[in-house]
Amino acid sequence: MSHSHHHGCGCHHSHHPDAPKTKAWKRIAGAGLLVALLVAAASLVQVRSGESLIITRFGNPVRVLLNPGLAWRLPAPFEMATAVDLRLRTTSSGLQDVGTRDGLRIIVQSYAVWQVDNTPQHVQRFMRAVQNQPDEAARQIRAYLGSALETTASGFSLAQLVNTDSQQVQLNQFESHLQAQISQPLLESYGIRLVQVGTERLTLPAVTLNATVDRMRAERETIATERTAEGKRAAAEIRSAAERDARIVEAQAQVQAADIEAQSQVQAAEIYGKAYASSPQLYSLLRQLDALSGVVNSSTRLVLRTDAAPFHLLVEGPKLDKTHE
Repeated sequence: MSHSHHHGCGCHHSHHPDAPKTKAWKRIAGAGLLVALLVAAASLVQVRSGESLIITRFGNPVRVLLNPGLAWRLPAPFEMATAVDLRLRTTSSGLQDVGTRDGLRIIVQSYAVWQVDNTPQHVQRFMRAVQNQPDEAARQIRAYLGSALETTASGFSLAQLVNTDSQQVQLNQFESHLQAQISQPLLESYGIRLVQVGTERLTLPAVTLNATVDRMRAERETIATERTAEGKRAAAEIRSAAERDARIVEAQAQVQAADIEAQSQVQAAEIYGKAYASSPQLYSLLRQLDALSGVVNSSTRLVLRTDAAPFHLLVEGPKLDKTHE
């Protein structure tokens, strides 16, 4: 009995030492798995839409992640990830007093729409130049805009920027010149891509406003003077043409009158000749009466000899040819 009890006891002690080893291995495996998961979690980074990640190894950039999604890196502190915002931003130059080509002053305010250029080298350039600070980048853009406004405005006259005639306004060209002037420097120095530059406000100082009004008045007066001169010139041409036509008509009428008078004199001479040929005494009488009627009218008083021609007719009466009677 005592033998069997001893045998049973021996069997029990022979299996007991394996159980703690198994549990230990399980704990080690679990811990290892947990560490592996933690390392994996620490090595995974997520690139969100609208941003890029710069991976730095001990402070030095090694790569730039641009595509949205998950990516691997060495866990901290070996590699760190810094997010750079790629979304559109805006900034304004504020009111700037600048001079035009014709020496007048204008007050202009421009805005810029910008973003960090979506290429690895430009993202790194942005990080280096402004330490990934959008406010500092906006300050640099405003400085560029301010100086560019001065030089760009000097290439345009006031009438090309402020005018009641929309055909003469070249504001689009002004904005294009402004953008072209600062786009390349911003990209090369800061990795900033300038999407759009526009004019937010454009006004005139009091001095320029008065000068503009005077210029517009002078232009209107010049136009009025030109039109008045044109009217006077046209009137003079019409008057000259009318006088010339009148002289021509008058000359033609005088020629026609002379012709008619000459013809009438010829006809009268013919009639007189025929009358004289047919009755010389009657012709002589009629001529004397014509002469008398030309000298005497109803208010004429004459004291003359009655025996003098042609007044003897008033006393004696006409002497008619006896044969003709």
